[in-house]
Amino acid sequence: MERHGSKARRSRRAVVAAAAALSLGASAVVAAPGALAGGSGDHGGGGGGDAGGPLYQNAQAPIPQRVADLMSRMTLDEKVGQMTQAERAAVADSPAQITDLALGSLLSGGGSVPTPNTPQAWADMVDNFQRAALATRLHIPLLYGVDSVHGHGNLYGATVFPHNIGLGATRDPQLVEDVEHITADETRASGPQWAFAPCICAARDDRWGRTYESFSEDPSLVIKMETAIDGFQGNGSSDLADRDRVLATAKHYAGDGDTEYGTGSGDYKIDQGIAVTNRQDFWNTSLRQYVPAVRDHNVGSVMPSYSSVDWTEDGVGNPINMHGNHELITDVLKGSMNFDGLVISDYNGIDHIGGADFATNVREGVNAGIDMFMQPNNYAQFISTLIGEVNANRVPMSRIDDAVSRILTKKFELGLFEHPFTDRTDIDKIGSPQHRAVARRAVAESQVLLKNDDDALPLGRGSAKHRLRDIYVAGSNSDNIGNQAGGWTLTWQGGSTNKIPGTTILQGIKDAAPHGTNVVWSPDASAPVPAGATGIVVVGETPYAEGFGDVGGPRWAYDPGDNNQPRPVKDMMLSAADKAAVDKVCAAAAKCIVLVVSGRPLIIDPAQLAETDALVASWLPGSEGEGVADVLFGRRPFTGKLPMTWPKTIDQEPINVGDANYDPLFPFGYGLQTGHGHGHGH
Repeated sequence: MERHGSKARRSRRAVVAAAAALSLGASAVVAAPGALAGGSGDHGGGGGGDAGGPLYQNAQAPIPQRVADLMSRMTLDEKVGQMTQAERAAVADSPAQITDLALGSLLSGGGSVPTPNTPQAWADMVDNFQRAALATRLHIPLLYGVDSVHGHGNLYGATVFPHNIGLGATRDPQLVEDVEHITADETRASGPQWAFAPCICAARDDRWGRTYESFSEDPSLVIKMETAIDGFQGNGSSDLADRDRVLATAKHYAGDGDTEYGTGSGDYKIDQGIAVTNRQDFWNTSLRQYVPAVRDHNVGSVMPSYSSVDWTEDGVGNPINMHGNHELITDVLKGSMNFDGLVISDYNGIDHIGGADFATNVREGVNAGIDMFMQPNNYAQFISTLIGEVNANRVPMSRIDDAVSRILTKKFELGLFEHPFTDRTDIDKIGSPQHRAVARRAVAESQVLLKNDDDALPLGRGSAKHRLRDIYVAGSNSDNIGNQAGGWTLTWQGGSTNKIPGTTILQGIKDAAPHGTNVVWSPDASAPVPAGATGIVVVGETPYAEGFGDVGGPRWAYDPGDNNQPRPVKDMMLSAADKAAVDKVCAAAAKCIVLVVSGRPLIIDPAQLAETDALVASWLPGSEGEGVADVLFGRRPFTGKLPMTWPKTIDQEPINVGDANYDPLFPFGYGLQTGHGHGHGH
């Protein structure tokens, strides 16, 4: 199924040809201020294009013609400006830079937010930046991007969904599409029109700190979850202009989940490392999921990976960084896959190319096929450098025109020339009960029941032995919404002290417990366990994101809530306090249930596994802890299945389904099921 791909590709080729014919050397000419400009500064033409106006401002004209007309009017400086994306914090105090440099795009990195961090303030901020863009000579609107990787997590009050690892456990492509449609709605209603999501990597080593951003270790399951792209974009062309859609980004192209432990960048152990592989294996694990993303889902943008690939066919020791990989970006992605969208670099991504100087990295990144460059702070240097490379004939003008045509096509498809400002119709839906209900369902479907001796779950159902008098809740993650949301929540690395609207697992248990049940909470299990109580111990990890989540990697200490104290070591193990809580509760409670809240499988001590009656993988559920309680109490059945192999020991990493001598604690796809109203595992 190739929704609009062929037509769009033909259109883009027509744009480049037409632009070349029309330009007549315009890239070397700077028009007089105001020349060829049309429409008001506030509306960028406002759907104009009357008989006397420029063709590109005519909303009724075909997009390829509009792009070609606009490009024929643009100087080299203006074209390079379109290829540049700056961080909003760098221009917040001087938005005139957007006008002066003709910047094409801005982003909010993790934790880069307005004050106050409200939907209204976000929309006002984006619109203010947009006014600066529309004050340029040609009134080209700005494209604003943000990491909406599990909801619009930067925004306080947004619906925060389970991270992708949990969504992969649901095995529910329609639910994933619904989740990302809500994410798109909440993102665009607050201003940004572009989401740097979804990650379609297959995480092959759980020691990687971005494992939770992967739907699965199995590319076939990742492909099934690519309905996420449809949730963001609709059909990826005409739907993009709708107020509840955003441009999606398939990332990180390619092999970010296949790097070898020990090859990471700097202090990182595996993140931004090297995939040492042959072309066939790389296709099987890392590349093939991009074909349906492009051809079936019409994804609008692709982000290269920080990582490198070292082909074994020509000997190990000569890795090629993905940001400079012409073969994979131009020949494979834009060539054989026929990708017609835009390629956006990662944050300072070209620095990873490893050239002798910045100009070399710029030149190699552009010539490799990157179209827009995320240069958060050195955007002005990037612009002047790229202009110099073009003028020195080291970057061909055809490459610049190809990049700009791709960028402008998406801006036209998003409807930004007609409606550059935020459509706030759905702003009150952000974090609404209806949206959070979908998140709660996603949480429930993501829970994986790994052990269920004597029908320990669901609670409070069936015969007398299930009736509840006392529930004893313990563990570090029982009442911590920051921990259960994980990284990319309010800040880049997330945080245990981060507070978002929602319910913790403890609150969900209290709300779901039958009337008259006494719920005792003791996070460290220091309070006495009532005789005959059902124990629920919620253990797991503290938040992290890329690099700082690598096992054995550096320890983050730089969010305000950290007070410069390094966070706990990331080792895929339960903390000593959590282990002690499990031992105490399981020894004293009539029934002992352990929930693991984490961004990946954790190593479970065999003795502790033996003393538990039920074990649940809860992943990183986000804002709706009630979804966990829904399956604990049988309001919804357990249906989740492992999207990742669960190892016995960390020494088994990397371990993946299909390996020789595959001997995990729980295999890929494992998950016990319960029915509504009864606790029989299937």
